[in-house]
Amino acid sequence: MRIGKKQDKFFTYLTDISQNLVEATNYFNDFKLKDEEGLIEFSKKMKEYETKGDSIVHQVIQDLNRVFITPIEREDILALAMNMDDVLDGLEHTSALFDMYSIYEADQYMVEFVTYIHQSVLEIDKAVDLLTKKKLLPIRKHAIKIKDCESKCDQLRRKSIKDLFKTETDPIKLMKYKEIYEKLEDVADCCENVANTFEAIIMKNA
Repeated sequence: MRIGKKQDKFFTYLTDISQNLVEATNYFNDFKLKDEEGLIEFSKKMKEYETKGDSIVHQVIQDLNRVFITPIEREDILALAMNMDDVLDGLEHTSALFDMYSIYEADQYMVEFVTYIHQSVLEIDKAVDLLTKKKLLPIRKHAIKIKDCESKCDQLRRKSIKDLFKTETDPIKLMKYKEIYEKLEDVADCCENVANTFEAIIMKNA
């Protein structure tokens, strides 16, 4: 029986971060807001995902300071880990805003933002899997898809805020929704940062 070569621990860490991000984004995408109790549950669970992600990133930093040989440049490992963590931090922050502002139902713009973010995260996970297998050039197509989603989120931010100012008469609600739209677009920007890191890794190693 042939035993496969053990995966480098830094690739294992990146896989763990990516898979935790996918689980968190799946949860965020699928959760149905309905009442105050649901908002508390939603925010608490996203905080658990965020805490788990922070723990893995902390381990990455500790081990990068202890080892001499890494599968790719250590700054690229750190950048990829931190940028994926930023995506999760942004989603957790958004869940906290829903709770803080007592928003029990996502509107269509929010749903669209999260759909694009979810697509981006799935592309990130595919790219990480290719990275761990040292299949660098195929990663580029996933980076392009992530950037396309970010571009759509940028357009959506403009459209959503324009529509908000045209239709919403309650200034408090306007403020709340505008902040959430902008935070979700920030999350899409974080996804784009991950894509940029992948492209930098390809340039250095392919």
